[in-house]
Amino acid sequence: MKYLIKISLFIFAAGLVSCSEDYLETRPSNQLSSEDINNAGQSNPEVLDGYLVGLYNTMYTVGSGGTNLRHDDFGQKSWDIYYDMLGSDMVLAGNTYGWYSYIANYTATVDYTSNSSYMPWRYYYRIIRGANTLIGGYDLNALPEDGESRAKLGQGLAIRGYSYLNLMHLYVNDNGDLSSPAVPLMLEANLDALPLSTTGEVYNQIIADLELAVDLLENGPRSNKRDINKDVARGILGYAYAAVGRNAEAAAVTKAVMDEGNFPLLSAEDLAYDAATASGGGFNDVNSPAWMWGQDVTLEMGLDLVSWWGQVDQYTYSYAWAGDPKTIDNDLYAQISSDDVRKKQFVGLGQKKPTGKFYAPDRVSGGQRSVVTDYIYMRIEEMYLLYAETAAKSGAEGGEAGARQALKDLMEIRVEDASYIDALSGQALLDEIRLQTRIELWGEGKTYWSMKRNQETRTRGANHLFFAGESFQYNDPRLTLDIPQSEIQNNPHLD
Repeated sequence: MKYLIKISLFIFAAGLVSCSEDYLETRPSNQLSSEDINNAGQSNPEVLDGYLVGLYNTMYTVGSGGTNLRHDDFGQKSWDIYYDMLGSDMVLAGNTYGWYSYIANYTATVDYTSNSSYMPWRYYYRIIRGANTLIGGYDLNALPEDGESRAKLGQGLAIRGYSYLNLMHLYVNDNGDLSSPAVPLMLEANLDALPLSTTGEVYNQIIADLELAVDLLENGPRSNKRDINKDVARGILGYAYAAVGRNAEAAAVTKAVMDEGNFPLLSAEDLAYDAATASGGGFNDVNSPAWMWGQDVTLEMGLDLVSWWGQVDQYTYSYAWAGDPKTIDNDLYAQISSDDVRKKQFVGLGQKKPTGKFYAPDRVSGGQRSVVTDYIYMRIEEMYLLYAETAAKSGAEGGEAGARQALKDLMEIRVEDASYIDALSGQALLDEIRLQTRIELWGEGKTYWSMKRNQETRTRGANHLFFAGESFQYNDPRLTLDIPQSEIQNNPHLD
């Protein structure tokens, strides 16, 4: 049985990380079928555990987008940088080495032959294929009754829903147009090439997967914050509801996470490092009580320059340190009030680098060679902001009064006087929620999602290398990726 477990892990990793050509219409011959996984899992549940670990490990694996040499291919956090640059809140403030310049200047987004378009497509469909194999090991018409099996199935469904949600944001201009063609909807491990499903069809599946996942994860065990639990599944579901305008449901599910109180809001001291006093917190430790979902990064993972920290952090041996800093948009920074503790997140070397928010704890410029600072995927503050937005839009779950209170709960920790929120209503309230979402979640891959669901137009500040001062609507085709050439050439439905 130990041999079976090792083989299953090896085959799953090979199927996900191999650089051989494997498009949607191809099932790699070295991948276990759902039946194989199910049969082995019935004999020893550790097989399914190993398969789940493989899915989570892919989220930080270098080359999981299908390349060996690129330094922008290192799992989920690779695409989080895409989001932050596409939405213009993250500025590529130097172009010495060129990584991510093709996203910042919107050239990769209009070039379907680009690897930059291919990598996230390949990454998410690899995870979807793996999740389908795991899900296929269960009978969805006769759900398991024991807690461990329900938790495994729930996590598989949640990972599949999350992957499709990312695909919809990266490859679909307008998520609100439910009749428009979107992406192929693959729900089984072994399928031939598929046509594009509509936006509505894909979102219906995303929401169905996540709703079932929430139910299955009701009492599921959780070994660490790497694993999706009920709260995380509800958070993802909230984003899916909000993306298609189901705001009352988004408000309800995010409020449920808030009300259960499993994750406290960050304190003012935890929000930023204070250089003046050489004290304070930062976003580098998965054990932070506010982090709902994240990855504990260890030496054994072998992460170094090719990582999110290797792209963004001044205190890691990184491109940000060596010549390609990632900074906050000037105009967005100017909207952070002077008494806001988050102003301290962006300081350093004459540029507004995030040296007070994201940093290796030793704080030696270029010092962290082997990365052990952790990856954040979701935190409780997101729920407060998403609840405030969707409650204000829908009038549900407390409506504008509830939205004001949630925003005020957040801002009282950040500014000296948050009473100004009491007078906000209508569009002014929504505008403030959106602004605070952009400030709060800078660098975490979420503000682009806000731009799309709120149909925003953003204007780039003067510190952008590309298109400084120019405005871009949420559905500008330059802000989403084209379906990659490899898929078009190998999928007869896309001719």
